[in-house]
Amino acid sequence: MTDKYIDFVSSGLGKKLSAQLGLPQPVTLRRHSAKAPLVPGPVRVISPDGDDLATLLASWGVKVAGELAEGERWGAVIVDLTAIAHPRDLSDPVLALGSTLRKLAKCGRVVTISRIPSGSVDEHTSRSAVEAFLRSLAKELRAGATANGIMLADGLAVDSPAAAGSLSFLLSGRSAFVDGQFLRVTGEGSADPRRPLEGKVAAVTGAARGIGAEIARILARDGATVVAIDVPPAGESLSKVANAVRGTALQLDVTSPDAADRIADHATERHGGLDIVIHNAGILRDKLLANMAPEKWNDLIAVNLIAPLTMNARFVELAREGKLGASPRFISLASTSGIAGNRGQTNYGAAKSGLIGMTEALAPVVAEFGGTVNAVAPGFIETDMTASIPPVSRQIFRRTSSLQQGGLPVDVAEAIAFLCSPAAGGINGTTLRVCGQNIVGK
Repeated sequence: MTDKYIDFVSSGLGKKLSAQLGLPQPVTLRRHSAKAPLVPGPVRVISPDGDDLATLLASWGVKVAGELAEGERWGAVIVDLTAIAHPRDLSDPVLALGSTLRKLAKCGRVVTISRIPSGSVDEHTSRSAVEAFLRSLAKELRAGATANGIMLADGLAVDSPAAAGSLSFLLSGRSAFVDGQFLRVTGEGSADPRRPLEGKVAAVTGAARGIGAEIARILARDGATVVAIDVPPAGESLSKVANAVRGTALQLDVTSPDAADRIADHATERHGGLDIVIHNAGILRDKLLANMAPEKWNDLIAVNLIAPLTMNARFVELAREGKLGASPRFISLASTSGIAGNRGQTNYGAAKSGLIGMTEALAPVVAEFGGTVNAVAPGFIETDMTASIPPVSRQIFRRTSSLQQGGLPVDVAEAIAFLCSPAAGGINGTTLRVCGQNIVGK
């Protein structure tokens, strides 16, 4: 659904009027385009030794500069905080970053690279301080600019393939609606090629429309062969999606006891294997708990939580038997409602929070055979479902993020495609929010 307010405040009169009245002034976000540069201007690297990062960026064709030429604005600022050992060490790099912000380009990027909190009391304290600093900074940026962080495990270099993959994603238009978030990198990945999912087979549940259909499209764009899955009543729409991405359709109820086997069998028989599973299928049964009938609770939990839990248990068995790809990826669609809760969604919030817990618990299990399991938690996304929200409420939901607008299905799909890629091989057990840094929750 089109956000006409953005069109209005982007016009001459609308821009002037919204500024005079102190109204939100969201901008059209910079999203991925194969022809567009990685960042919309030169990059400044703030680091005790910026040579490694500068060399990495230069290899991507990015201009790294110490100062701006006339008329230029910073496309991105990268702050290397991996060496901080005491809170006092934050002062110089943080204040240096502050001096650049007035010259940040529209839809520019700020990325911090720090260490996962650990070590001595001083080290743990200073590393922990980075988190709320970054989230607070993200709330200060405007004009579509975002601030996100990469937290590296000790021993991982800032220019390692795992760090480089995360940095490329956060600098790019693929992370348009990711704001105030951290990617925790604990293992090695590999560089992100042009078609990172070439040769992979991906199963996407709930693929007949909306976010699921967009996930199928983006995974196919990145090279994957897609098995599009949905219930039989959605068969016609499902076939259109599968044909559009040159994949195959599988009509299936995800609550069926044999769902995982049917998916694996279809993928293997039609495409030679199964490497990626996206648990996107879900339903809504909103109701205040005091008014909730048992079927509204039980049906939702069965589809949104028990189905992916049961399927993943079987997929783990198949992986251990060598019947899945060598480095399988499992991604679940969580929600900000599963993090912060939402009125009238006790069932939905419980299911989505359960998916986050499942992701954390399964991470060490799938790591044993080279796999990863992660989740993506969308906030307010412009879909047919959110279009049915009353107009006033819809506007409020749109404006209560740092980016002052709703996201698009493609924003969720881009995050999922990244987590499926070799570049994200070092990210496991993470829930990445795609919510424009919604005010509620983390």
